[in-house]
Amino acid sequence: MVRFFGTGLLLGAVLVAFAAAVLGALPHALLPEVVRDVLFGLAAVPVLLRECGLLRFPVPQNARLVPEDVQHLRQWGALQFGFEMGTGMRTYSPSALPHLALVAIVFIVPFPAAFALAAGFALGRLAMPLLSNAWSDDGAWSAVWARSERFARPVLALTCVGSLGAAMLGW
Repeated sequence: MVRFFGTGLLLGAVLVAFAAAVLGALPHALLPEVVRDVLFGLAAVPVLLRECGLLRFPVPQNARLVPEDVQHLRQWGALQFGFEMGTGMRTYSPSALPHLALVAIVFIVPFPAAFALAAGFALGRLAMPLLSNAWSDDGAWSAVWARSERFARPVLALTCVGSLGAAMLGW
């Protein structure tokens, strides 16, 4: 079941990355690199501040839970739900980092690298349910995450923004 969910995540993320990369062909062709870097930076700073808890603003999301009929569809349900999560069309979005990844694809990430970014997004999305399920059946993972979130969110945000910044600089 996990591999179908993971495959769906990857397929959905790749589709969105492809669309963003095609859209990003315009700014890549028409705007100087320095302008694209500044536009990305203007998006990255508030996202970083939000993830560090210094700024509050909502992010676009489709706040819906997993529908019960997914479990009755077995592998196809897992694939479908993974695809929907991978595209961002069905899920809560507690973080602005996926949105920043889209901005990066549009402005600074070269076309082929968009697919690596999509794979990273899919792996990150897959990690949370895998860790939660592996931790325990009693929901203790939620308590562990709640205790570590104040530290983990800024670390993840700095890692994401730093990686994208390094890519922007060609490192």
